[in-house]
Amino acid sequence: MKYTHKAFVRWDDLDAFGHVNNAKYLTYAQEARFDWGWYSFAEKKEEPILMEMVVARAEVDYLAPITEGGCFYDVTLWVDSIGNSSFVNGYEISKDGVIYAKMKTVQVTIDLNTRKSRPINDAEREFLTKFLEK
Repeated sequence: MKYTHKAFVRWDDLDAFGHVNNAKYLTYAQEARFDWGWYSFAEKKEEPILMEMVVARAEVDYLAPITEGGCFYDVTLWVDSIGNSSFVNGYEISKDGVIYAKMKTVQVTIDLNTRKSRPINDAEREFLTKFLEK
């Protein structure tokens, strides 16, 4: 299953060249990830599952420039793989059938007290498995 977040491209996301600055793409991925792991639960008055995690790696393939602000783009998110204490999210940013970027992030689950990695728990693994694309 995939999850789609509507990312609003603000006017100030555009740089001097008239396209979205490269760093903003990771912000769109972060907003999608937060929506997926937090708001989707809050809307149902449930406890969020995936909040104790950090980004260990991020990569972006820029396929076409986003040159229009003031509108929404789809950020589609899924899980590529699940390890012991980490998982990989895949993303696409698109609008009207045009794919503007493909991204991946490696997320590591952490213990908030020690700030060290910890194994993915059963509830997290169950949630992640729903979004695992094979």
